[in-house]
Amino acid sequence: MNIDEQVELLMQGTEYGDEQLKRTMADELRLRLVEIEKEGRKLRVYCGYDPRTSDLHIGHTVTMRKLRQFQDLGHEVTFLIGTYTSLIGDPSDKDKLRPLLTPEQVTQNANSYSEQAFRVLDRKKTKIRYNAEWLSELTFAEVIRLASNFTIQQFLTRENFRLRWEHGDAIHLHETFYAIMQGYDAYAMKTDVQVGGTDQLFNIITAARKVMTFMGEKPNIGIIMGILPGTDGVVKMSKSLGNHIPLNSTPEDMYGKVMSIPDSAMGLFARLVTRWLPRDIEEFESGLNSSSVHPRDAKMKLAREITATYYNEKEADAAQETFKSLFQQRKTPEATLEYSLQSGQSVIDVLLLAGLVSSKSEGRRMVEQKGVKLDGETLLDFDAAFPHPGVLQVGKRRSVRVV
Repeated sequence: MNIDEQVELLMQGTEYGDEQLKRTMADELRLRLVEIEKEGRKLRVYCGYDPRTSDLHIGHTVTMRKLRQFQDLGHEVTFLIGTYTSLIGDPSDKDKLRPLLTPEQVTQNANSYSEQAFRVLDRKKTKIRYNAEWLSELTFAEVIRLASNFTIQQFLTRENFRLRWEHGDAIHLHETFYAIMQGYDAYAMKTDVQVGGTDQLFNIITAARKVMTFMGEKPNIGIIMGILPGTDGVVKMSKSLGNHIPLNSTPEDMYGKVMSIPDSAMGLFARLVTRWLPRDIEEFESGLNSSSVHPRDAKMKLAREITATYYNEKEADAAQETFKSLFQQRKTPEATLEYSLQSGQSVIDVLLLAGLVSSKSEGRRMVEQKGVKLDGETLLDFDAAFPHPGVLQVGKRRSVRVV
């Protein structure tokens, strides 16, 4: 790709909330690409990940897909694990204090996190670093110097802090350290480009660029990615809301869950979690907008591409055939897994323990929506004692034989 084509691809799916800022970042990226070409080197690109959980969903991988695009273009990518920032937790998108993690919890989550990341990233081309390398070495005097670049007003104008202030909720001083720590990460690695979600706008565009300039480095370029909605197509994908698509699931489950998203969300999913190039996405959306492609066919193409992205082409094809068989031909799924019913268990207990739902709230919602059946009969009371052994089915894709 030439430089203009690289910029078009790398800015795909970005969202800054301000068109002028987006143009500025695109222009800086173009200029930096010209500069490094003359210097005979590649862009130094990174994204930081705080391993505060061990279970990822595809919403977590939006920035990883962007890193993979940089890798495919031959640039140098670092997967930064926030072993130090995780101890605080990023307050950017939270309206309350995040619980502190222990170093042991961070280490355990980090191992799981990085392995799942290689479902997207090229393992051989990825550098893994831990920000404890440099953050743990900072002296108190150095922290004071870094903090002198920021005002309390800057933090209080951030929406989550402002709302907490207005509601009389506590804002702890250590939460303001997070943006400074992230800014120092960018400086320590002499970064050209930092990738993050829209919730990282302040940390990347304000804090990191300010710290790098203060420390005598050329400020990095922020590639700010849009946030992937859940299967409802509206609210941010979240395990706690039950609208997520797990990374460690099955190809069939992933394919089916993508097929459940509303038509209005297809364009966003295409831009954020596929391998498609800008021209592919333009063709995909053009077909939808002109009605030359049926939405169902477009969604099947999207579901196959997303499944192949996280698994492989063969498994994606098999998942598509399974979906056609179950939904288009209306076949009843065969339960291959078994669950041993215990005395006194309720419907909701079995749904959760058998792994058919990720939480009790999701189980209740599925029952209320009449999406839970036992041997073909709809179950209507989630608190009732489980009726009898048989094939328990949730929706059209998940089932288990209760014995």
